Amino acid sequence: MDARELAVWFLTGSQSLYGEDALRTVEQQASVIVRGLSDAPAIPVGVKAKPVLTTPEAIERVCLEANADPSCIGVVAWMHTFSPAKMWIAGLRSLSKPLLHLHTQHNLELPWAEIDMDFMNLNQSAHGDREFGHLATRLRHRRKTVVGHWDDAGVQRRIGTWTRAARGWHDAQRLRIARLGDNMRNVAVTEGDKVEAQIRLGFSVNGYGVGELVEHASRVEDADIDLLVKVYEDEYDVFPELRRGEARHDSLREAARIELGLRSFLDEVGANAFTDTFEDLTGLRQLPGIAVQRLMADGYGFGAEGDWKTAALVRILKVMSAGLAGGTSFMEDYTYNLGAEAPQVLGAHMLEVCPSIAAGRPSCEIHPLAIGGREDPVRLVFTAPPGPGLVVGLADLGTRLRLVANEIDVVEPEQDLPRLPVARAVWEPRPDLSTAAEAWLMAGGPHHTCFTQALPLEALEDLAEIAGVELLTITGDTTSGQFRNELRWNQVYYHLAGAL
Repeated sequence: MDARELAVWFLTGSQSLYGEDALRTVEQQASVIVRGLSDAPAIPVGVKAKPVLTTPEAIERVCLEANADPSCIGVVAWMHTFSPAKMWIAGLRSLSKPLLHLHTQHNLELPWAEIDMDFMNLNQSAHGDREFGHLATRLRHRRKTVVGHWDDAGVQRRIGTWTRAARGWHDAQRLRIARLGDNMRNVAVTEGDKVEAQIRLGFSVNGYGVGELVEHASRVEDADIDLLVKVYEDEYDVFPELRRGEARHDSLREAARIELGLRSFLDEVGANAFTDTFEDLTGLRQLPGIAVQRLMADGYGFGAEGDWKTAALVRILKVMSAGLAGGTSFMEDYTYNLGAEAPQVLGAHMLEVCPSIAAGRPSCEIHPLAIGGREDPVRLVFTAPPGPGLVVGLADLGTRLRLVANEIDVVEPEQDLPRLPVARAVWEPRPDLSTAAEAWLMAGGPHHTCFTQALPLEALEDLAEIAGVELLTITGDTTSGQFRNELRWNQVYYHLAGAL
């Protein structure tokens, strides 16, 4: 997930009407803005200046170059002077990288006593960007629009959020997802059209036999297992019975063998996300638990029971949130605390919750698992810390893909959970559990989700806009009636948009 080589290109629009001196000033002022954005802590990728654009040919050429450059994840466009927008038609029609329209100007305040017509002719962003916005709207070109002075922290934050979405989209175009086994039998929501998902979102999904993982695990050397077990002992509170010389230490070594085999397998097939299922474990002694958790902590996407859509979503959101405080994990709404003053969700899964969301040092434990028909699996147990977050689901409705996102507030459990042998998070959905759950159910949202305490809702909105995928949001302002109407409007909109 290294972003050091990635950048957005900064395109400055102008024209030759005012002469070479004016264009030199435009280029100089654009370079100041680019340096300021490049140095902004809120923007996690580079910002690369391109020459000032004054002709249709130059605009089309730079857009095609952006498409072809694997290090370019998106384009920021700014009209310094009045840049006649018909010059941008061919370029915008060919541009396939995400677009952000920055409506700004070089100067923060007006130099009232010095303003003359030369100043007015040079500093025309106020209406130059309106010309650009009109053309982009007429072309129906999806984009994010940010308004304000380029040196403002809020403007830089919004640009940075968009670059994270662009980075997630960039990764999705190259993402390979390995499915070990098939989907859980008779489950509807984990199914879907993998071809349509690749067309819309870019990632490819391919199936592999569990035997390939078993083969990789069988080739793991004992010395490598020793080293990984030492890592477990250093990083986690290992249950006494799992320690060296104790009765169940062999189970810990088997978990380490599976992790090393899984890493080797994913490296071989070039996958950064994967699924498994407890209904297809032939040759494995345990359902992968700690292995999956640690791989997620390293940035891999995961979905249980063959849920490749959630595996993709976890990976994309991990890429988007890299470097931010807070973790991102596979999750499932498991059960409710309806008796709380503000009813709560207890989220968890059988084994596979990422330790990036742990409040403290995880405990490495072994417990029985009632399904799968294998030996007791080793897993990490912990609780997520309090604070704001999101749960996000990706569903295939048959006619289109739909993202559903709910803003939540993670809270401390009211009491200890001494007998719950899995990692977990407790949260209060916004605006409340009743409204949020009703909206989620009306939307057909999945029961597997991506849980994040790192990303704001705006990042999801930017990703959905880039991808052209429907996003339904459940926030503190949501009402059931409003949400029901939004579902009806969206049904019509996406039907017509698909035809167009």
